[in-house]
Parts: sequence; C-alpha cells; structure tokens
Amino acid sequence: GFCQRFGITTEFVDGDDEAAIRAALPGASLLYLESPVSWVMSELNLNKLATLARDAGAVTIIDNSWASPIFQQPLLCGIDIVVHSASKYISGHSDVVAGLVIASQQHINNIARHISPFLGGKLSAHEASLLMRGLRTLPIRMKHHHQSGMALAEQLHAHPQVTAVCHPGLQPQPWSTLRGYSGLFAFEVTEQIDIPVFCNALQLFHMGVSWGGFESLVMPAVSVINQASEFNSAVDFGVSPRLIRISIGLEETDDLWADLQQALATATRA
Repeated sequence: GFCQRFGITTEFVDGDDEAAIRAALPGASLLYLESPVSWVMSELNLNKLATLARDAGAVTIIDNSWASPIFQQPLLCGIDIVVHSASKYISGHSDVVAGLVIASQQHINNIARHISPFLGGKLSAHEASLLMRGLRTLPIRMKHHHQSGMALAEQLHAHPQVTAVCHPGLQPQPWSTLRGYSGLFAFEVTEQIDIPVFCNALQLFHMGVSWGGFESLVMPAVSVINQASEFNSAVDFGVSPRLIRISIGLEETDDLWADLQQALATATRA
C-alpha cells in the first residue's frame, strides 16, 4: 500500500482491546485512532490509549471528524495530533474538500518542513473562505445535529423492525470525553426489511458516501462492502450486512422521523 512505499509497516488492532494494543505498541512509532469508530460508532478511551502510547514511546493521532472540535478535544486527553476531514461538519455545506491538522508547534513545524513540501496539497483562497463561513455556524449546527440525531436514534431503537442502533449516546461510557453527539450513526434492521427498497423509499434522505453536511444521507453497509476489493463480506468489514448508516442533516426532526417510518413500512416484506 501507500505506506509501504515509504518503508512503513502497519498493523490493525481493535481499539477496544487493550491487550491487543499493548502487544502491538512495542517498537511502534505511531498509534492512529478514530473515535467514535466508523460505522459501529463505539467510543474509545482516549485518556488510557494516550497514556499507553506515550509510555511505549509512540505518537498518537486521532481522526476527530465525527465529533468536531465542538464535542471532543483530544489534545486535552493527551493525544498528540488531531486531524479533521474539514469536508464534513467543519465545512457543513458539502462544498469543500479539505483537511485540518491540530498539534503542538513542534509537530506542526515537523509536518511543514518534512512532509507538506512533498505530500501536502495547498488549500485555495476560495475554499479557505468557505471553511471560515462554516466555522461561524459550527456551534449552532452541531447543537441541531446532536438534538436531532439523539431523538432519531432513540425512536429507531424502539422500532420493531430495528434490532440495534449504533450511537454512543444510547450507552454513554463513564470515561467518555464526548460533550455531545453528532448526527452520524447506524442501525440494523430485521430480515423482513428489504434494504434497497427502504433506501429508495426515503424522500428526505439521499444516498451518499459522505456526511456532515446540511442534507440527510443514507448508506447501507453492503454498498461499501461491494465496492471495497479488500473485503469479501460484511464479517470481513466488521459489521452486520443488515447495517444502515445515516447522517442527520439540518431538516426538521419530525419530518425526518416521518420519512424513516414510511420507508420502513414500505420496505417491510409481507
């Protein structure tokens, strides 16, 4: 892969498996994290993982795109470097391709001198101005994503055709570093639900691989699995084939719930 061309080897471990992480850290230079974890939305204990990596002499990086800076600030947990896909919540309007890196001056200087000249793209002035626009409304948008996403997760959790809801707010951890929840989560449906019919029946949700914008999106896990050559099945991907991910936009919560209800009813096999 990409890293191997630079003499870098990688090993994937379960972020919830402390023993596996301890076993992988000796000799490692970097521990790369994402929390909550994509698709299953499980939250990692950032304080503990930062300590484990520091004791092993490894730098920590976390993708904090899901929570945004509004709901989680990993630097306060001891994480060394934070990255964001600014195309998601920070932009908020699905019209920017950009990324952000937040770290100590030492790390930023190292990136600027030894990495950016060879790998880093340059953000245009127009896209930078769009990000500034997004930052001005980020707090109020995240408040809506939190409230609407939490309400819909609870309603789906109670629906008879839904077997599980993957949302960190439904079972908050005592060590959680999240101060709120974004609008991205997933849920599993029973075998009675025809997933393609469900997705096509939605009126306010649109199929889309991204998330974090003003519009509500839906993406069944099987669609990602079918397009990823390295995965042969949902088991390989680490999720249920009945899993559906949704990104809650800025529409009215009641309208979105009505849309989900009618789509589930339409997709229920007799």
